[in-house]
Amino acid sequence: MEKKPTSRVKIRFQDCDPFNHLNNGRFLDYFFNAREDHLTEHYNLDIFTQLKKTGCAWVVASNQIAYLKPAMVAEEVIIETKLIDYSERALTAEMLMWNTDQTHLKAVLWVKFSYFEFATQKSAVHSDELIELFQKVVVPVESTVFETRIGEIMQLVKSGNPV
Repeated sequence: MEKKPTSRVKIRFQDCDPFNHLNNGRFLDYFFNAREDHLTEHYNLDIFTQLKKTGCAWVVASNQIAYLKPAMVAEEVIIETKLIDYSERALTAEMLMWNTDQTHLKAVLWVKFSYFEFATQKSAVHSDELIELFQKVVVPVESTVFETRIGEIMQLVKSGNPV
């Protein structure tokens, strides 16, 4: 099972600022769209079907993002996503945007998702089936501090090691 799925995406003109850079707010759209596709394609987990079936889905609790290099209009980029932590009620995903050779890191995003039951408007507990999936795909990272993780990633990139 793929633990670090990737997608190739083209940066669209309408998502860019007057400098032809991907607008800061639009990075989130590209990351979230890629993660949604990765869940469906690699884990057979459709979040909308999950919501209809269980009444539960994940909501964003927090985002931390570092913009490292601009993504330019019409540029193709690689978006990699992975689960880096989970608990009975929450998940943390790490998402990376690279150039097509994966030699220049453009942005890093950490997203904490809370599992949420919409009928009660309260957090929910992940099912055993979901926990089993998380155990199979999690890629733990050493650091629990976002800024420290950015430094770790940059060192890995410099040394030519996989992130």
